[in-house]
Amino acid sequence: MTLRIDMHSHFFPPIRREEAARLDAEHAPWLQIDSDGEHGMMMTGEREFRPVYRALWDSARRIEEMDALGVDVQLMCATPVMFGYRYDAAAANDWAQRMNDHALELCAYAPARLFALAQVPLQDIEFACAEASRAHRLGHRGVQIGNHLGNRDLDDDHLVTFLIHCANEGIPVLVHPWDMMTDGRMKKWMLPWLVSMPAETQLGMISLILSGAFERIPKSLKLCFAHGGGSFAFLLGRVQNAWEQRDIVREDCPHPPVSYLDRFHVDSAVFDAGALKLLVDTMGEDRVLLGSDYPFPLGELKIGDLVANHAQLSSEAKAKILGSNAIRFFDLNEIV
Repeated sequence: MTLRIDMHSHFFPPIRREEAARLDAEHAPWLQIDSDGEHGMMMTGEREFRPVYRALWDSARRIEEMDALGVDVQLMCATPVMFGYRYDAAAANDWAQRMNDHALELCAYAPARLFALAQVPLQDIEFACAEASRAHRLGHRGVQIGNHLGNRDLDDDHLVTFLIHCANEGIPVLVHPWDMMTDGRMKKWMLPWLVSMPAETQLGMISLILSGAFERIPKSLKLCFAHGGGSFAFLLGRVQNAWEQRDIVREDCPHPPVSYLDRFHVDSAVFDAGALKLLVDTMGEDRVLLGSDYPFPLGELKIGDLVANHAQLSSEAKAKILGSNAIRFFDLNEIV
């Protein structure tokens, strides 16, 4: 039987406003659960942020839905609004520790089927490295970070230092877009999620390549980008052409962009058979992992069906993408 391991799903624990206030009383996220217990609203201070439902905070409901969808294992990570990068580093460190402990509590309901990726206070490198290591020792299978820290992209020395730490400690890293670029021109129709989110993801990947950051980061780093790498696969040819034609593009990048494809993985959340084929052709079948963005409505609602039913992927490729690549990437050998 082919395992289905969804390595990109989110959680948001039932944080009360009083707990959130320990991070920041005005803006920190918390969960307002409706009287029916089935629905709720993510809040940031007094502001409504996003409507959600019980699977986001209730492991029993999550397992029920996983069973209905034929998903064997999920790795859960923080909803990006939980990152807390804007706050005082010490408060954010305490917040990250509490959120990571909440995540392990949720996983304890079904420890053979639910695993967690930690969050870290990325604004302080010492706190971030220490928390990544602490969480990994406690059972987190990796760490999730945002694709940028304010105006600093992944090639920034601060963030490269964190990636080097994770490489040296054997901690897998999932990069998730967040705080999407907008100057007010994308206010409606979820355009920040539809346009900026793929661009943010590609920006993180290209910044690591063209800056020469990959020359400093050990090749042992397990690095994965969410949402199929955004627009990366479709625009890689443009980047390659620019590197070949313009010295300003290649001044810090000693090798062609296409030569760095073995330095990272991507998930499969692209929602289109043609896009998935392009992604697999670009990255290789060993570097695409099943990811759904569950339980949000912009995620893959029938988790894994795009891969499993794809007419142009071999049975071997499907088995890798649906499960075995994640087992290798996150060291999940105990579930086999």
